[in-house]
Amino acid sequence: MTWTDAEWQTREAEARAKALRGDARRAAVRFGRDVLRHYSTSFFVVTRFLPPLKRAEVDLVYAAVRYPDEIVDSFPLSASRRAAKLEHWRSEFERALEYHDMREALLDGVPLILAGFTQVMRDTGIPAAHYHAFLDAMQADIAPRAYASLDDLIDNYIYGSAVVVGYFLCHIYGATPGNFDRALQAARALGVALQLTNFIRDVREDDGRGRRYLPLDMHNPVPQLAARAREDYAFAAANLDAFAPDCRMAIDACIRVYGELNERVAAAGVSARQSVPMSRKFSVLPASKYWRLPLAYMGLETA
Repeated sequence: MTWTDAEWQTREAEARAKALRGDARRAAVRFGRDVLRHYSTSFFVVTRFLPPLKRAEVDLVYAAVRYPDEIVDSFPLSASRRAAKLEHWRSEFERALEYHDMREALLDGVPLILAGFTQVMRDTGIPAAHYHAFLDAMQADIAPRAYASLDDLIDNYIYGSAVVVGYFLCHIYGATPGNFDRALQAARALGVALQLTNFIRDVREDDGRGRRYLPLDMHNPVPQLAARAREDYAFAAANLDAFAPDCRMAIDACIRVYGELNERVAAAGVSARQSVPMSRKFSVLPASKYWRLPLAYMGLETA
């Protein structure tokens, strides 16, 4: 179940109060972690196997992309109100970029999510243009259009909605010496694959929102998009060695969990929404590390 806008604001206010009373970054990370745990079981599980600093940065990034997505997907607002709310969020992001200290940003009223996210940007070198591209994609969902081809879909929607998110994560994960460009290519492929899998899984839900992400020139789009996603998952897996060693377990788990989801959707079509059982999500991770998951679900992880 999604949170209402009022619930988001209440939870953010509580976390902001904790941030201003004590460790601002820790409070922001815990809020981001709560968001991720609530909205994405699969991604929450696989990212628990990142090292603590990178895991915390991913939690902050997730909240920064989740809230704008909820503005355009879930909050019961008119198109004009969605657009105004999203534009205000963009303005707050621009304002957050002006600060060099997270606490100063919070004291001046910058949203906790953006204060935390822009700190991650400063620490990891994420370009601001990537988040603007993400917000552009969210804006496109307010007045959705059809996409003529897969290239049209990737260049004019998936790039902003998923590829740049992969770039965020690539900056956090890091690369082996001399391999950052190859890691970015793998992140791009994985972003495209994840988005295509989500599109073919969510055809009915998207239709209900008046959106069509299946390219018009495809006569049998579900298996065709599943096949393209399969290729991109394979490319990302083949280039896993480009990423920093301490992140490969989590990236590999992501590829395997969502790759299995892709195959389930390809086999079942749009007859029923598919998911990967929790037991299968656990199976892609080393049993020696399972002890981390109860701590994560109880909120006892170190930030």
